[in-house]
Amino acid sequence: MDIYDFDVRTIDGRVMSMTEFRDHVLLIVNVASRCGFTPQYAGLEALYRRHKDRGLRVLGFPCDQFGHQEPGDEAEIRSFCSTTYDVTFPMFAKIEVNGGNAHPLYQFLRSARKGMLGTGVIKWNFTKFLVGRDGTVLQRYAPTDMPERIGKDVLPLIGTA
Repeated sequence: MDIYDFDVRTIDGRVMSMTEFRDHVLLIVNVASRCGFTPQYAGLEALYRRHKDRGLRVLGFPCDQFGHQEPGDEAEIRSFCSTTYDVTFPMFAKIEVNGGNAHPLYQFLRSARKGMLGTGVIKWNFTKFLVGRDGTVLQRYAPTDMPERIGKDVLPLIGTA
C-alpha cells in the first residue's frame, strides 16, 4: 500500500485518485479556518506559488476535530480560503484525521511517520507531511513548523529551476 492507493474528495465534491499527484512533491496539511495557526495559509500559498512549476503540490484537508476550529461546510471553507488568503492550492472535503472515522489517507500518513514520542495521533491542526515524488512519506512536521522553514526541505526534492 502506498499514498497513490487512496481516493480523496475535492472541496467541490469530485472524487479523485491520489495518482493524479504521482511524480509531484506533496505537502499534505490538515487545516482549519479558526485556528491560531490559520495564518499559515499565507505561507503555504506562497510556498505553493513559488514552487508549483517545479512540481510541488500543497494539499489542504480541512478538519474539525480540534477545538471545533473548522465548523463550516465546504462552500464556507472554500470561500474563506479564497477571500482571506487567496488560496489556489488544492483543497479537499472536510475529513477526520484521528479515531475510527479517520480518512484512510491519514491513517496511512500517521502510520508512515509517527509524531513526537512515537505516537501516530495528529495533535492539532496544521500538522504537515512531506511526501517525495515516489510517494514516500519523508517527514512529519508539527503545527508550529512554519511553511517557510519547510521550504528548505522542499528545495532538494524539486531541484533547481
